[in-house]
Amino acid sequence: MNNTLKIILFSIISLVIIFGAVIGLSKIKVDDFHKAAVIFVVDSSASNLGKLPEQKRVLRQLFSMLDPEDHIKILRVSEDSYIIYEGSPQSGSEVRKALEKFTKFDSKEYGTAYGLSLEKAFNHAVNMHKEGYVPAVVVIGDLENEGSVDKQIDWQTLPQEVAQVKNQTGDFTMMFLYAAPEKLDLVKESLNPVLGEKHLIIGNEATSVKALRRFLSAIGR
Repeated sequence: MNNTLKIILFSIISLVIIFGAVIGLSKIKVDDFHKAAVIFVVDSSASNLGKLPEQKRVLRQLFSMLDPEDHIKILRVSEDSYIIYEGSPQSGSEVRKALEKFTKFDSKEYGTAYGLSLEKAFNHAVNMHKEGYVPAVVVIGDLENEGSVDKQIDWQTLPQEVAQVKNQTGDFTMMFLYAAPEKLDLVKESLNPVLGEKHLIIGNEATSVKALRRFLSAIGR
């Protein structure tokens, strides 16, 4: 075999290998990355005070599992509800300081404005969707309705409110952690027909770790 024939044969083999590699790569499914915006509702009321240290530890664990491109907002809820942090979940020092400073018990406050906090969280979810994020809301606390009635959760209208957020965003996940089993059962009955099994996650004190894994899967992490 002369040198010219060797070169031609080598070229043909090389082309076959390259062509096969290109075809093989084209068949590999590439997962699309979508930035997530997670709005956290953190119960700082008297009824939840004893569980709050453990809940904050779980929150920090979840923050560390999110992507640096994700965005979080933390809403403190007690007698009223307001943002105590927004930004990257990876800004560990700032997040820790905000949680420690603004979730302290205030004896002057009474009640838990879960309804108001969810209303705010839903608005943030819709707005973050407009900014290109996949939204989710995480509620961590006992879900006790206390204090002013107009700030409490209306369980009759909540499914419609969640359905509106889902219709506006197309992809919406909620997770409820650390409430009593009977409260979590109420959540399941109310919202499962709207969100489905994948996008509605509940977890009590014994199942919070498993719930975190399911939540991360639901938002594509």
